[in-house]
Amino acid sequence: MCGIVGLFLKDESLQPELGAMLTDMLVTMTDRGPDSAGIAIYGDGVQGRTKLTVQSDAPGDDFTGLDADLGTALSCDVATAIKDTHAVLTLPDDRAEAARAALRALRRDVRVMGHGTTLEIYKEVGLPKDVAARFDLSSMSGTHGIGHTRMATESAVTTMGAHPFNTGEDQCLVHNGSLSNHNSLRRKLRRAGVHIETENDTEVGAAYLTWRMRNGATLGEALRSALDDLDGFFTFVVGTRDGFGVVRDPIACKPAVMAETDRYVAFGSEYRALVSLPGIETARVWEPEPATVYFWSHDDAPTTLTERAA
Repeated sequence: MCGIVGLFLKDESLQPELGAMLTDMLVTMTDRGPDSAGIAIYGDGVQGRTKLTVQSDAPGDDFTGLDADLGTALSCDVATAIKDTHAVLTLPDDRAEAARAALRALRRDVRVMGHGTTLEIYKEVGLPKDVAARFDLSSMSGTHGIGHTRMATESAVTTMGAHPFNTGEDQCLVHNGSLSNHNSLRRKLRRAGVHIETENDTEVGAAYLTWRMRNGATLGEALRSALDDLDGFFTFVVGTRDGFGVVRDPIACKPAVMAETDRYVAFGSEYRALVSLPGIETARVWEPEPATVYFWSHDDAPTTLTERAA
């Protein structure tokens, strides 16, 4: 049992409030996942620059001088913004993969949580309210975001085991459920060159979508194929640079509710995660259908895409 929240803003005037709204939603889901929590925020990006969100259990040691050391190793400018145990490194977008290798050599205990032009990921062990306070999540702004509160069932309670999982540029996934064929899929995806760090089943789900999209699928097509290729029970919420998607397995035993107004689209594992949102009393509220892909994008018209799997 875990808690998922998601918020996609249509109204630009709400962007400064994104972090605060997501934080309230996340904390409300504490009893569904008190072990750890995480949030992915899609905010401003700079053309030609990539963000790497990294984590360290000893940030005072590992983050000191990291921008200068990494910049020297990569022969480029690196900027650093530190938030507690996490730091966002901003560097030229063609140096992202080289930066991963350099980090392993320069700071072997620093781990990459996420990468992308607009994506930042913050996650840690602890109660959601404590995780949110450590990173000052309520002050963050952005266009959309997803979050997760974890009750561990498949793997250890660690920072790396917390959600969201990022396996492709500006792509991340949160998950409620359990995948039964994740071990065989993990081996297949690693052979295909997809980077997977943990033994968590959710990271395999994220990597599967990355692999599908690298081979030409749209997010909607990747989510539809997941219904055939992933065994088990799952509710997925996926973040991308321009939007977010939702899919539930054909049995759909994991709870989910959505709400849409002229200003936003919201997702929660339970309705109580949505009750503090502005205008929720007049929102269209529904339970996502089984085996159905939902996707909202800032780039596409119309804003809402719903596709029923065959």
